[in-house]
Amino acid sequence: MDPTTLSLIQLGIVFFGLGFLGRLAGRIGMSPVPLYLLGGLAFGEGGFVNLAGIDGFAHIASEIGVILLLLMLGLEYTAKELVTGLRQSWMAGLMDLVLNMLPGVAVALILGWGPVGALVMAGITYISSSGIIAKVLGDLGRLGNRETPVILSILVIEDLAMAAYLPILTAVLSGVSFAGGLSAVGISLAVITAVLVVALRFGHVVSKALDSPDRESFLLKLLGAALLVAGLASALQVSAAVGAFLLGIAISGGTAQSATRVLEPLRDLFAAMFFVLFGLNTDPRTIPPVLGFALALAVVSATTKVFTGWWAAKRQGIAVLGRARAGAALIARGEFSIVIAGLAVASGAVPAQLAALATTYVLIMAVFGPIATRYVEPVVRFFQGKKPQAQEPELSF
Repeated sequence: MDPTTLSLIQLGIVFFGLGFLGRLAGRIGMSPVPLYLLGGLAFGEGGFVNLAGIDGFAHIASEIGVILLLLMLGLEYTAKELVTGLRQSWMAGLMDLVLNMLPGVAVALILGWGPVGALVMAGITYISSSGIIAKVLGDLGRLGNRETPVILSILVIEDLAMAAYLPILTAVLSGVSFAGGLSAVGISLAVITAVLVVALRFGHVVSKALDSPDRESFLLKLLGAALLVAGLASALQVSAAVGAFLLGIAISGGTAQSATRVLEPLRDLFAAMFFVLFGLNTDPRTIPPVLGFALALAVVSATTKVFTGWWAAKRQGIAVLGRARAGAALIARGEFSIVIAGLAVASGAVPAQLAALATTYVLIMAVFGPIATRYVEPVVRFFQGKKPQAQEPELSF
């Protein structure tokens, strides 16, 4: 069969299957991310059918997917919100960093993956999934709750930490010298600082340059700017994804709202391909040996996230129910964890087994996180009912 014809048939099967999986996820009230990963596992290396004909398209589509994921995440925040969140919640952010990197480091060292593997796993267990968390909070009608700003502040700090972490990781994976690594971090921090200054002072200029009353023109300018900035960021040794995130921060006001509406379908399409590609490149036969480690890591890192959210919410004077909701909301891991694992495996600097562990871990956390967020409230109310004398006034709504 002609290669182009084969690719079209396989892509048709993939897109149709993704649509079915997305609908199934919506019906059962969970994120589609774990189902996309499972779909990739089923039709990749070692799966039921190897869809090798879509490799070229899937690779570039997955890169665009990461860029759009981070661009739209940046659209959710303004530079002022980032700075304010950093000032108010830096202690909680520091606790989050320490508590949730340590489990990944420990597992990597136990498995003998060395310092590089430890650095990779630290990022995988640290970063929560902003996409999954935002969707779940919206679905549950909790965006107006008192604990939600605490959750968002921690997520903002995590995103800023990733802006420094990813250049360090990229430098280490490429095998550059210590001086080269410091240079990469210095360039990254300089670019981030410059973009934040531009966003604070000239965000309206950026928004005006991209805005357009014509939907088609607006979409093309947005997509072109995102790919251009991501490419330039990558050339400056800053992650392309972080570059897109910073562009999103610089877009504000009505332009940001319009951009979110226009880009959402494209983000869903290309982000789905990103998760599928990661699954396609992971041999499911490598999962059983790491399943025990993934489960142990999930239990420990879920506990540390709950503690982080609980402590941060308590500092803001939020009642027990709100503290529990804040902690449970932070459990989910997703897109960023897969991005980190994908970078590491593609570099060849870590064992392929790491991809299996990361996939299994994200599957567990992407499923358990939304479930915990949905049911933490009735569980806490049950135990409060058992001990009415310990119940505090509800201040979280």
